[in-house]
Amino acid sequence: MDLGGLIPSFGNVFVTLGAFILALSIIVAIHEYGHYIVGRWSGIHAEVFSLGFGPVLFQRTDRRGTVWQVAAVPLGGFVKFKGDANAASAPEAGATIGMSPEERRTTMQGAPLWARAATVSAGPIFNFILSIIIFTGLLLHTGVPRDPLTVEALTELPYTPMELQEGDELISIGGVVVPPVDDMSGFWDSLPEEPYLTYEVRRDGAVVAVEAPHPFPAMVSAVRPLSAALAAGLEVGDVITSANGAPIVRFNELVDVVTESEGGVLTLGIWRDGESMEIKLQAKREDLPLPEGGFETRWLIGIEGAPYFENQAEGIGVVRAAGLAVTQTWNVASTSISMLYNVVKGEVAACNVRGAVTIARVSGDTIRMGWVTFIGFIAVISTAVGLLNLFPIPVLDGGHLLFHAWEAVTGKPPSDQALRVLMTTGLTLILGFMAFALFNDFFCP
Repeated sequence: MDLGGLIPSFGNVFVTLGAFILALSIIVAIHEYGHYIVGRWSGIHAEVFSLGFGPVLFQRTDRRGTVWQVAAVPLGGFVKFKGDANAASAPEAGATIGMSPEERRTTMQGAPLWARAATVSAGPIFNFILSIIIFTGLLLHTGVPRDPLTVEALTELPYTPMELQEGDELISIGGVVVPPVDDMSGFWDSLPEEPYLTYEVRRDGAVVAVEAPHPFPAMVSAVRPLSAALAAGLEVGDVITSANGAPIVRFNELVDVVTESEGGVLTLGIWRDGESMEIKLQAKREDLPLPEGGFETRWLIGIEGAPYFENQAEGIGVVRAAGLAVTQTWNVASTSISMLYNVVKGEVAACNVRGAVTIARVSGDTIRMGWVTFIGFIAVISTAVGLLNLFPIPVLDGGHLLFHAWEAVTGKPPSDQALRVLMTTGLTLILGFMAFALFNDFFCP
């Protein structure tokens, strides 16, 4: 076990823990507030709203009689409704005996089935809403590429000639017509695999031909958390000029070299701000989702490529941004389900299931990359938390919804004995899953 690997790459454990607690607290607070507010709207009284578990650090009671508190262990939270026996919302035996019909109606057990189901489902739904709001905000902040594709800015490269200019509208590259920005799937891969290409551009109202490097040089546009590239010190804007002594120009050349290395040591020549240096790293084997479904296993160093020219962006309306955000949230959820399904089938490595330690490390890495990246990470984790809570496992929200479905079909809830057995089984499953994920945190590469 590599204990050193558990320490964040930038060496600041406190920043990592702080980022993790901040992200988790936001996600948990939204989730539990969903339960609380829908329960309140449905006439169910919340006795305690807790952010965290264990010893209480701070609490106050509002005018409705709900105790709001912050506890010492910031690894979750709960809402305890009237009549609940514990934070898992297990019903307290005999809690409603002697209550008037009006008072019983304010308990979770005495509320109508629709109110209980709405209150339970609100937590995951609020997580999805948080993700959609965040993705919408990010899209409104960044905008979308302007059509036609237009050069906003050029990244400095160690290559010449570079005859492209800011403001050029791209008509064709290497003889391949540039499609509309909404239909660029496969365009970059269709370009000739030459280090330099002829660009046909519209400049100052005239169409001219200029020479410039291939639009996808071996340039780092993003570094993934927990990657070999991040650990080795690669930075956004770095241009990889060689691999194991062989010159590299296009990003696809680098992809081929990394794939052929099969995890062996790679010595990369790096050009950064006009200076040359060398970095050694080893690719990691990872399972990646495919657009058509399923996964493929590849060797990766954890960087992303992009054109060396920044596209002019244009603002979009809230409605369009929200629509794209819903699609993005759905993609995160569907990919997560597909990953778990393929892990169970044995199609992908079980090491893809990770726990709190990995989430904490990614939290630290993303906040180091900037607040925009960190906020996007919160959106992704919020979707994952909402999805996990919908699994039909007793103790989770999905388990409670399963009980409500049983009651809707049979006309009565499961017996107290059955609930105790099911809740114990569910808790065992969740603890086992958490232990498995934590094991992977420590022992998977």
